[in-house]
Amino acid sequence: MASKARLAGLVAAGVLTIAGAVVAPFEGRSLVAYLDPVGIPTICEGVTAGVQLGDTASDAECDAALQHELLTHLAGIEACIDGYLTPNQWAAVLSWTYNVGVGAACNSTLVKKINQGAEYSAWCPELKRWVYAGGNKLRGLVRRREAEYQLCMGDA
Repeated sequence: MASKARLAGLVAAGVLTIAGAVVAPFEGRSLVAYLDPVGIPTICEGVTAGVQLGDTASDAECDAALQHELLTHLAGIEACIDGYLTPNQWAAVLSWTYNVGVGAACNSTLVKKINQGAEYSAWCPELKRWVYAGGNKLRGLVRRREAEYQLCMGDA
């Protein structure tokens, strides 16, 4: 029988894999730093921490950076959530958190609803509200939020 810690590790690995499959295509991979839609220097799959224009990365560095960022964001959002989520719901929330940031996610109505014990059908739709960047509604964010919403609702 697997220990609780081992089982939790396996679940987390699954969540990271599922979330990574959502994050990667929506973020896209760039081996050269660029400015994102709101002017933040970005590289790989949406990595912004410490990035400056002119930076470059290899595919291996981007793979490692994505895993590191997903783990960091998972730890951040996990600290804010008290309720039970399925692995797919965790993956949807992680993808969203990766995009909007831990601070915004933790202070959101979505997390408040989870922590108040709301049913998934009440909080998963909150994902669809996060489609603006720099005050502009972005088609890519609409598509991403729909994918996250479908994932969130899918195994509940």
